[in-house]
Amino acid sequence: MALFLVQHGMSLSKEVDPERGLSELGIEETNRIAPVAKGYGIPVQTIVHSGKKRAEQTAAVYHRALALETSLEVISGINPLDDVRAFAPRIDPGANWMVVGHMPFMERLVSYLITGSEAIRVYQFQNSGIVCLDCRTVRDKDPDWFIKWTLNPNIT
Repeated sequence: MALFLVQHGMSLSKEVDPERGLSELGIEETNRIAPVAKGYGIPVQTIVHSGKKRAEQTAAVYHRALALETSLEVISGINPLDDVRAFAPRIDPGANWMVVGHMPFMERLVSYLITGSEAIRVYQFQNSGIVCLDCRTVRDKDPDWFIKWTLNPNIT
């Protein structure tokens, strides 16, 4: 059981690309880190993304690298300013989702799942990096989430 959270790769400015697709650096970093994730054998079953161009492109790189048979899915509720409290109950801890989204939503989601408050910052994402959350479940209680590991294109 795990939840894999990915901030989209570095994107172009609105002036260069109004849809804010991935920059050359964003493509390079995502292409570099996705095969590492494959090498570790992370058990992603489904990749979902926001539908924004930069998230879709990042999700597609991971999808190819992980050689998933399931299709990429667009889901609502994970845009930059969406409510993490509304999204959290939709997470199935056993589904092994990879969610490709945006800041500040992703950081607020991690904070909320771990501490119960989206205001307590517990992790700073890197573009294209993965944060793996896992949970312990106790009968009749909400999942007890924790950061299991992270994988980032830059270690500095």
